[in-house]
Amino acid sequence: MAEQQGSRRSGGPQGRSGSGAGSSDRRGGQGRAGGQSRSGGARSGGRGKDGGDRRGSQERRGQGQGQGQRSGGSRPPRDREERTKEQAVYDGPPLPDEITGKELAPAIRAQLKSLPDKLALRVSRHLAAAGALIDEDPETAYQHTLAARARASRLAVVREAAGEAAYAAGRYSEALAELRAAKRMNGATAYLPIMADCHRALGNAKRALELAKSPAVANFDAPAKAEMTIVEAGARRDLGQFDAALRTLELAPLNNKTREPWVVRLRYAYADTLEQADRLQDALTWFHRTDAIDGEELTDAADRAAALEKRLG
Repeated sequence: MAEQQGSRRSGGPQGRSGSGAGSSDRRGGQGRAGGQSRSGGARSGGRGKDGGDRRGSQERRGQGQGQGQRSGGSRPPRDREERTKEQAVYDGPPLPDEITGKELAPAIRAQLKSLPDKLALRVSRHLAAAGALIDEDPETAYQHTLAARARASRLAVVREAAGEAAYAAGRYSEALAELRAAKRMNGATAYLPIMADCHRALGNAKRALELAKSPAVANFDAPAKAEMTIVEAGARRDLGQFDAALRTLELAPLNNKTREPWVVRLRYAYADTLEQADRLQDALTWFHRTDAIDGEELTDAADRAAALEKRLG
C-alpha cells in the first residue's frame, strides 16, 4: 500500500489531514483488499477453519448431567449461537457471479497457489470482492476478507487484506492485529504508515511517532514516505505540537513539480495544519497551491480556500 492516498482520518495514510482523497490503488476495481499492496502482495486476512467441535471439555466427556449435557445430547443454545455466528463469518457475504478471482493481481494469485485449487478459488473470489467493495462498502469488504481469513489464515497476503479492509472500515484495533500478523509472516514494512495511523486513531500518538522513526522509512519510495510524513505530522498535532507538525511537513518535498496524489496530499496536510495553527493567510496560500495541482479533485482544497477567503474578508 505504498501508494495509499485518500483518507477517512485527517492526516494519515488515508488522509488524516481531512482530504477525503481516494486511494490510487483502489481505482479500476483493484481495491486495496483485492489489488496489489505496497509490498507487491495482496490485501486480505485469515483464521483457519478447523472444523472441530469447540465445546468445553465437560460436554465432550458427557459430564454435567444435571444440566442436560450428556454425551450425545443437544448443545446448549449459547453454543449453537456461537457456532452459527462462526459459520456466518466463514461463509462470508454472498459472492457475485461476475467475481471470478481473476481480478486479482498476478502476484496475489501466485501466493494463493499454495492452497488446493478449490480453496484457492474461493479465497481469491472473496479477496476480489473485497477489492471491488472497499471504497463504497468497506464493512462488507471487511467481511469478505474475514471469510478469506477463515480459510487461509496462514497466508500473509490474506492477513494483509484483512488489515487493510479493517482500516478502511474504521476497525483500527483489528487492522493493527492483522497487519502485525502479516508483518510477522513476510517481514514487510510497507504497512507501517497504516499501523501508525491506527495508533493515532486509538489515541496512542506517541506510538505512532515511534513507528514514524523506524529505520525502514528511509527506504520507502516517495509516496510511502509522504504518507508516513502526514501521519507523523498528524500525531504531533494530536499532542498539541503544531510547530513540530509544521516542521515535519516543511522537510517534505512540498514544492515537488509533479502533480502526483502524494504531493497533493502533502500540500493539503500542510495547509490544514497552518489553519489549525491560526496562520490563516499562509493556509490560504497553500490551499490555493494544493488546488492548483489537484486536477482529479482528490481534496476539497478549493472549498477550504473559499471558506478562508470569506473569513479573511
